[in-house]
Amino acid sequence: MPTFDVVIADITKFTADAIVNAANSTLLGGGGVDGAIHRAAGPKLLLYCMTLGGCGVGEAKLTPAFGIKTAQYIIHTVGPRFSNSKAERCDELLRNAYWNSLLLAEQTGCKTVAFPSISTGAFRFPLERASLVVARTFLDYRRNPSALTSVTMTCFDVATAETYKNAFEIAGL
Repeated sequence: MPTFDVVIADITKFTADAIVNAANSTLLGGGGVDGAIHRAAGPKLLLYCMTLGGCGVGEAKLTPAFGIKTAQYIIHTVGPRFSNSKAERCDELLRNAYWNSLLLAEQTGCKTVAFPSISTGAFRFPLERASLVVARTFLDYRRNPSALTSVTMTCFDVATAETYKNAFEIAGL
């Protein structure tokens, strides 16, 4: 059964078997975490991603970590663009992004995986709502047998980390 933790860290320098990229559907880089991961991994990542044919919302795809020496793999997942009128569907798609990333990490033989806060930047998913979806997803995942030993939320700032810590506490993680 994996442990779940929240830290303030740069995901491109965090040591884990796999780090998760909050990607856009092209997988060809962008802003925020996606841009940082692409810059840290180097140009081979872009060339590799060009062969993958993109990624659907809630799905996950795997690449080598290339220039990121603290990880072996990058799991690229696409979170939803938040819409108040489709909030429940957005919750479901965000859950899928985390769940499918966890499954892909485990299927690849990873023991440790680090996540950023998916969809809470440019895709405008409300942070508090997202943190509760993530906490419930991790709690559900923990109920199944798993080879993963550690799942970490790597947050860029104190406010984001505190929001996730509160959600994890509410969920009993």
